[in-house]
Amino acid sequence: MLFYRAALPLSSKTLAFVSGVIRRYRKSIRSCWRKLNPGQQALLVLAYLRKGETFAELAAGFAVGVTTAWRYVNETTELLAARAPKLRTAVRAAKKAGWAFVVLDGTLIPVDRVAADRPFYSGKHRKHGMNLQVIASPGGDILWVSGALPGAVHDKNAEWIWGVLAELEAAGLVTLADKGYQGSAYAKIPYRGKNKPEPQKEANRAHARLRAPGERANAQLKTWRILRKLRCCPWRAGQLAKAIHVLQTREA
Repeated sequence: MLFYRAALPLSSKTLAFVSGVIRRYRKSIRSCWRKLNPGQQALLVLAYLRKGETFAELAAGFAVGVTTAWRYVNETTELLAARAPKLRTAVRAAKKAGWAFVVLDGTLIPVDRVAADRPFYSGKHRKHGMNLQVIASPGGDILWVSGALPGAVHDKNAEWIWGVLAELEAAGLVTLADKGYQGSAYAKIPYRGKNKPEPQKEANRAHARLRAPGERANAQLKTWRILRKLRCCPWRAGQLAKAIHVLQTREA
């Protein structure tokens, strides 16, 4: 196997943060000596999340076994995901921030599945994946990321399962969403149908202008290449996305 120098487009403060999380965890469990120190383990995990490196590539680059690389990644992503805000906490923070509205949107995390796996197939996106619900600020900052559901689950059903709109309504937050949430009594969605009158067309244009910056949140998640196509257990999509949310907040 050949080796070369590579850059990781992340700040040193993010590396220091992840290293600190790992160091405190090792101290709490009184971990014995390990092949990699907390800083090296943090760098391995960041390379996995940001660049989508395989476990075999990481193991070779850091001179550890493939199983060890897998264990390091699982351990660290679990620690980071546990620090992601819960739905109610995120909604309260948004209310306290005084934003005029928040944006609710669903995104599909593609997975390495075969055609027989119907529960994972999204008819909307025409590919297999996992459905994640994301709440974003008007400027596109990620406020909350849900757990993962099979791609066949519609956005409206997904938000109902997680209780997203119910929580936003209870907080009195105006919520903008796309047509995938048709039927919701609370979310503000665009008008549907052809040959709409001009006032409805103008309302849809205004809705799109307000919602567009908020949709940057999903784009931010996908800058971490591991979420462009998962080759691990599909149900880990939610944990990985929550871990990335924590890291993205540190990078902001």
